[in-house]
Amino acid sequence: MEEGKLPITDHLEELRWRLVKCIIAIAVGFCITYAFAQQIFDLLTSPLVSVMPKGSKLIYTSLQEAFVTYLKVSFFAGFFLSTPVIFYQIWKFVMPGLYENERRYVFAFVLVASFFFLLGASFAFFVVFPFGFKFFMSFSNNNIQALPAMKDYLSLCMSLLLAFGFTFEMPVIMYFLARMGVVNHLMLRKQRKYAILIIAIVAAILTPPDVLSMALLGIPLWILYEISVWISYFVGKSKTAAKKEKVEG
Repeated sequence: MEEGKLPITDHLEELRWRLVKCIIAIAVGFCITYAFAQQIFDLLTSPLVSVMPKGSKLIYTSLQEAFVTYLKVSFFAGFFLSTPVIFYQIWKFVMPGLYENERRYVFAFVLVASFFFLLGASFAFFVVFPFGFKFFMSFSNNNIQALPAMKDYLSLCMSLLLAFGFTFEMPVIMYFLARMGVVNHLMLRKQRKYAILIIAIVAAILTPPDVLSMALLGIPLWILYEISVWISYFVGKSKTAAKKEKVEG
């Protein structure tokens, strides 16, 4: 075994403890947010309620549905509350593969990763939800009435918020891929047309089937891709400078 290399069992043990700490952080977040479950659910449903006909309400069709939904809301909110801890654990897990001068950027990574995740979720909530739910509610007429159930709405809401949150992590993911040598700025520029096609497909899958909603996701993703190109460029320059310094030293 080469010096400095850890056996796979040590990596798995490290991963296990990082996951345990993430679960503990989510559990703590759950305990904090459970006291505000109803208020959080009211906030999450506000984009839908605002476009529902006057006097309409969400329903639940089984006795335990409301209680279980509030539990899920608390878990979901606890996850969002603990995202800085989760990103910190991710950084600590990958840190051994970074250069010495990069390891001190832990807090910058946590802030940037949390920012992009919350930015994606906020974009979905404040921009995509109003347009998407208005489109879905437009099918109501004299013969058809929408009666959205609590659990169904929460499932859709959580899926979209998480999807947008993780999708907006593209620049952070590209940074690590560039650090590992998997991608570089030349490759990303060359594959730009395929990336735009993939972005269009992702936008079509994650948003309601109308051009405006697709554009609301597709355009930010394209901008994030261009940001990723520049990030990979600066990572490449940093790696080249570090190697040169090491050789000269």
